[in-house]
Amino acid sequence: MSKKLSQLGEFGVIDRIRKIAGHSRSVMEGIGDDAAVVSSSEGKDLLLTTDMLLEGVHFTKDMPARGIGHKAMACSISDIAAMGGIPKYAVVSLGVSRRCEWDFVKQIYEGMKKTARKFDVAIVGGDTVRSPGVIINVALVGEVARKKAVLRRGAKVGDLIFVSGPLGGSLKSGRHLRFVPRVAEAQYLVKHFNPTAMIDISDGLAADLGHILEESRVGAVIYENKIPRHPDADSRGALYYGEDFELIVTVSPRKAEGLRDSRKSKFKFWPIGEITARRGCLQFVDEKGRIKTLSLKGYTHF
Repeated sequence: MSKKLSQLGEFGVIDRIRKIAGHSRSVMEGIGDDAAVVSSSEGKDLLLTTDMLLEGVHFTKDMPARGIGHKAMACSISDIAAMGGIPKYAVVSLGVSRRCEWDFVKQIYEGMKKTARKFDVAIVGGDTVRSPGVIINVALVGEVARKKAVLRRGAKVGDLIFVSGPLGGSLKSGRHLRFVPRVAEAQYLVKHFNPTAMIDISDGLAADLGHILEESRVGAVIYENKIPRHPDADSRGALYYGEDFELIVTVSPRKAEGLRDSRKSKFKFWPIGEITARRGCLQFVDEKGRIKTLSLKGYTHF
């Protein structure tokens, strides 16, 4: 009997699609990471990613249209950053109703264009269709040095876990419409600290760290008093609410020493825990020293 999508869950669906899709010889990393990695003939690998934003799910029409456009472009740029790559070219598809006003559409594109320019991304094409609600899809191509893409499956037992900024409260505060993709931070990490795994936080710290644990076949322990939070966020918001688009990165203990020392680091990174051998197990130590096992779930579409 065929299962409903709600029974499989978002990542159960993705896993089944991954098994069907397969990949060719030129595909070094297919479905399952922040971006696909495809071998190129110019000494670099290509990164391909896409993000779809839906009215009523990722934004509402009463939100600033330029902010919606920024988010649409920035989500895909963040995916490329999480692979250690440089974003290059974007293709944008838009679905809107006949009743939608041109000024709203114009401001969405202006928001996308401003963010694309900031990261030297060229918008090179796309498509428009009629839709009951607003749908925005940004497909992005990036580049990374040959075989240097940072994947989710490289974390090792003993690695230290860092995040690139405070977490929580993104939706309530509106930060999800103005976040800055951590391209510069990711490039700094790749150049100086040889990260073993990396991912951006879209679905929540617990869920996205969980993707690293699953792909790397390891576990982790994180500490409540070490997780940086925005002043308007509590621990639950930092763990589960998502839309922060900060980086989670794992590095070896030796490399971690330099990353811990803010005097030696161009950017600030917060150490929040370490990788353990208990596969798929995320332990959380609260401020009173109590240990509990966290669910690896955050936001899910199904």
